[in-house]
Amino acid sequence: MKLNKEYITHDTGSDSLLVPTGAANFAGLVKGNRTLGVILELLKHDTTEENIITAMKARFDAPEEVITRDVKKALTELRKIGAIDE
Repeated sequence: MKLNKEYITHDTGSDSLLVPTGAANFAGLVKGNRTLGVILELLKHDTTEENIITAMKARFDAPEEVITRDVKKALTELRKIGAIDE
């Protein structure tokens, strides 16, 4: 899976933003924390859910079940707006 090319990311330093281009089928702005920012960065290259979870475990000091839950939730929401190409 990979981030759809019709979306661009921006990091403000405190927030991570996902912005659709005019060609996207989503009108709005996705604002998230640095966890979402890391997920979006990983999605800039072809990856898998398992690879994202592994990278998040290496970066954040949190229980595996919390990381897994958060990654699954983020990916579900990104899929709903068409931000992920499978």
